[in-house]
Amino acid sequence: MELPTLKVERLYRQISNVLINCIKSGQFAPGEMIPSERDLSKQLGVSRSSIREALIALEITGWIEIRTGNGVYVSNPLPLQPVTQSEEEFSLQSLIKARQIYECTTAELAALNGTDDQREKLAEINHELTQLNINNDAFLEEDRRFHLMISEMTGNEVLRDMMEYLWDKRHSRRFVRLETHYTDTDFAREMNTDHQAITDAILARDAQGARAAMQGHLQHVYDRLFSE
Repeated sequence: MELPTLKVERLYRQISNVLINCIKSGQFAPGEMIPSERDLSKQLGVSRSSIREALIALEITGWIEIRTGNGVYVSNPLPLQPVTQSEEEFSLQSLIKARQIYECTTAELAALNGTDDQREKLAEINHELTQLNINNDAFLEEDRRFHLMISEMTGNEVLRDMMEYLWDKRHSRRFVRLETHYTDTDFAREMNTDHQAITDAILARDAQGARAAMQGHLQHVYDRLFSE
């Protein structure tokens, strides 16, 4: 007897499939508002952050429309041929948490190992970054330079390459859509306050302070995107 291959699915994908079945069965009709994140969370017994990630995936595949501040609606008409998920599957929550674990270490090592020239370069990048207070392409490019510079200051080129790998995952369509819906004009300004604290600690060679500042920074990012 040939047994089927079992497929392990991410939680957000499992939630997406449940909601798709609700739409297909008519429980959620085209054009109708679906229950809130809070209600779906209670009914399915999962966190609101997991619900939010599932809704982002459903919007990208054409099943729903997220109207920020106004609710989530079933698409009308429904997609004739839903868009397939062609990109790599990973949890957006896990991505930010992985960065938090990883970058706390790179910030600590940067404070300990960074050269004088690298410290001067970090200060320059931070200055340029803090002049940008809108979450646009220019801000994101400087933000990327900032985090890569810190990883370079560890003195380990593999850590720098790993940081680039993690950063580039934010180009995921799901991450971009999540950020579009759940950040506002104050987001870049708040992030720059964090960037300044990280920079100050690294320049002062305060390893524990740099770790704590980076921990707080990425927690702020997580809270903004997945706030309960």
